[in-house]
Amino acid sequence: MPERPFLSLIFPAHNEELRLPNALEQAIAFLEAQPFAGEIIVVENGSADRTYEVACAFRERFAALTVLKENARGKGLAVRAGMLAARGEYRMFLDVDLSMPIGDVAKFIPPLLAGDVDIAIASREAKDSVRIDEPQYRHVMGRIFNTLIRLLILPQYQDSQCGFKCFRARPAEDLFPLQTAAGMAFDTEILYIANLRGYRVKEIGIHWYFDTDSRVRVVRDTIDMVKDTFRIKRNRRRGLYDRTSA
Repeated sequence: MPERPFLSLIFPAHNEELRLPNALEQAIAFLEAQPFAGEIIVVENGSADRTYEVACAFRERFAALTVLKENARGKGLAVRAGMLAARGEYRMFLDVDLSMPIGDVAKFIPPLLAGDVDIAIASREAKDSVRIDEPQYRHVMGRIFNTLIRLLILPQYQDSQCGFKCFRARPAEDLFPLQTAAGMAFDTEILYIANLRGYRVKEIGIHWYFDTDSRVRVVRDTIDMVKDTFRIKRNRRRGLYDRTSA
């Protein structure tokens, strides 16, 4: 067996043939510069373009690259598949647009992050965070969206939806088998279960660059998230999050 990686970087990828090469080049360069072993997992998620083929071509460039197919659509399904396939002591999923610079990954793992943190989540609202080139309307809509989430289910987080989150291996293996959300609500569900189980979560301020090719549909995604939030609460009442995942 190859050396167990210290860090796994997971990219959910739906119709990302154009942006994926840059993301993988940056991720590979980051890992090759580290003193520890790392791996990359790309989960192709029901794409209609050449995302899968593009990802596979990078296996010649970086041996510790795994490409998975998740035929059913949904970012949540892709992230769950990647997290459960990963072998790293730390497992971080990232958006392909790399709106957070790849160098900021170091903030989410030791030695920069204290070892008593189970889950570290990127935040565009925490101390030291900076938003760059974001249109005012998107910022306002984003804050409305986050306020709804805080009022309904996660009051303790300033930004629960940023697409960069890092988990220690044990919490990842415990939480993701319990995930039921296929789409954008998976972040909310995972953090909700993590709180129920007493995991230690820390928000990390990042530099976040707005991408004009953002796939977020603010109004529609907000409506879907509110619906999913009530479903998550029903799951709690039904005891779906009480079972052990082993």
